[in-house]
Amino acid sequence: MHTWVTAGFLSLLATLSLAADLPKAVTQADFPPTDPALVLLGRDLFFDPILSGNRNIACATCHHPSLASADGMSLGLGEGAVDLGPNRRVDPSNAPQARIPRNAPALFNLGAYEFGSLFHDGRVEADPHAPFGMRMPEGAALERPVASVLTAQAMMPPTSFDEMAGQDQENPVALAARDRRFGGEGGVWDLLCQRIEAIPAYADRFARLLPPGRKLHFTDVARALAEFETYEFQSINSPFDRYLRGDADALNPQQIAGMQVFYGKGNCASCHSGPFQTNHSFHAIGLPQLGPGKEAGGYADRGRIVVTGDPEDRYRFRTPSLRNVAITGPYGHNGAYADLEGMVRHHLAPIRSLAGYDRSQARLHALPDAPDWQAMEDFDEVLRIAEATEIAPVSLSEDEIAALLAFLGALTDPQARSGRLGAPSSVPSGLPMDRLN
Repeated sequence: MHTWVTAGFLSLLATLSLAADLPKAVTQADFPPTDPALVLLGRDLFFDPILSGNRNIACATCHHPSLASADGMSLGLGEGAVDLGPNRRVDPSNAPQARIPRNAPALFNLGAYEFGSLFHDGRVEADPHAPFGMRMPEGAALERPVASVLTAQAMMPPTSFDEMAGQDQENPVALAARDRRFGGEGGVWDLLCQRIEAIPAYADRFARLLPPGRKLHFTDVARALAEFETYEFQSINSPFDRYLRGDADALNPQQIAGMQVFYGKGNCASCHSGPFQTNHSFHAIGLPQLGPGKEAGGYADRGRIVVTGDPEDRYRFRTPSLRNVAITGPYGHNGAYADLEGMVRHHLAPIRSLAGYDRSQARLHALPDAPDWQAMEDFDEVLRIAEATEIAPVSLSEDEIAALLAFLGALTDPQARSGRLGAPSSVPSGLPMDRLN
């Protein structure tokens, strides 16, 4: 039998055996409609450093379209650094106090209806029992309703010292953030709204979008940001998408073989299920811990338990969508693996991978004297991470791993490397924008 006939026959068998396991094709109906005026307003705000305490960092600094909606690093540098992505470096006149403790996640498809929690630990989450139906981090109670979880999430980065607010005593926004005064008069959100209203190009555009006479509120700013993110990072035209829509030639034989591993022997779809390859749940997978951690005075990051208080949630983190996964490394809540194959192999043998972790897998900017490896040098902490791990080892051949990686590559939308609109030529504040050289 000719090779191409064999490949076609095997492809047909694979398709038939997987038909019940494959997700439905994603369509425009999976997303809320967007308002073009809000999208363009949100684009300007997304790239404008006006939303940071020191007017030097934008949302795009850590989530740039040309860097696949993230920053290409394991743990980024926010306040106290300059430049973009891998080129970012310490500002010696105002060095960062610490790395940002978690990896900047990709933003693809987060505006879809099905996303009900965001951040690695799910600390912003739709909850009918919470005020305005949205559970927020402590001290960040909503003052007004918001349109989506993505809108609520967009309110948080400007309140973080290391991300956007600035270090203590540097500016009024940083001072308000230090005191955890996010809402109310003189809070972080109010101060930023005052800045935006002082810029005619923003004030006029918001005035046309808001009810007559209503004062700008930061929920309006966050809504515009979310509207832009929903449009800009919608990503539903990968080869896999086309395959699900009926194009039998969209995947090659190796990718189809990898799809069979993904939805079968590899057990990947037990967590990475559904149209966006996520079950929106939280799992402990034994990832090595690096960086400053998320606990006061320590280096641990225990994940979801800090949100829920449930001991079962120790070291659990949100299952990410795998859309565009081949171009959105490093991987994991702290970017422990710069290489996708390394992350795949970790899933196959998590305890062994944790014990033998190669620290060169982390992609980190130079930051003198940063305590990056304290957790991994604490035997008891490593043991606690291992004991909490809940995924079982899986045995795959080298050919099956290669096929699985080929399938993961087929989840890449060609437009994901640049975004749908990309950056504006300038922003209304007149401040300089971060650009990838």
